[in-house]
Amino acid sequence: MSIERLVYIVDDDDSVRRSAAFMLRHAGFKVEPVESGVAFLKIAKGAERGCVLLDVRMPEMDGLQVQQQMIKDGIDMPVVILTGHGDIEIAVQAMRAGAVNFLEKPYEKEALIAAMEEAFVRLEDSNLKEMAASEAKVRLACLTGREQDVLDGLLAGLPNKTIAYDLGISPRTVEIYRANMMEKLRVRSLAEALRIGFAAERAEDPNIDKES
Repeated sequence: MSIERLVYIVDDDDSVRRSAAFMLRHAGFKVEPVESGVAFLKIAKGAERGCVLLDVRMPEMDGLQVQQQMIKDGIDMPVVILTGHGDIEIAVQAMRAGAVNFLEKPYEKEALIAAMEEAFVRLEDSNLKEMAASEAKVRLACLTGREQDVLDGLLAGLPNKTIAYDLGISPRTVEIYRANMMEKLRVRSLAEALRIGFAAERAEDPNIDKES
């Protein structure tokens, strides 16, 4: 199936919109900059279907509120979240609500393009499901107890320092466990690791999605 790859860049910072638009256009995407989440929601229902690059920190409605309203309004467009440095808790909330990926500012062009390519894979197959719970549980089974503890902390949106404090180990040791965990799960980004963790959670409690 061939579709026009339209990206809505929703960010109140004009310089961010212009920079992201420049990179995406040069990579072959069609771009529609939007200056706020409120403005995007006004046009989204009747708009051409595409993917959304959505900033978290905006006035009136933040990115998480916009994402939740999209779900309520039945606006079925894959979302990639833009977060500031250290906003891991926000990134986790966004992914738990269905975001495809998240990018931490400042981001590299390659990371932006890869995230949007992944979003369009999701868009091109509306029936694409998250990783099967059974496969997620198999992957998690290879983790040691400490590696699972670190992943649990990340799934809760905790930074490395807090995880270290809770486990009574050093932040450097958390980094080592985190690197080992990602290698065993065969993932290259935290977003991928979170998706596996969420899939396993759904296996344990099928009502998780209904409650969130």
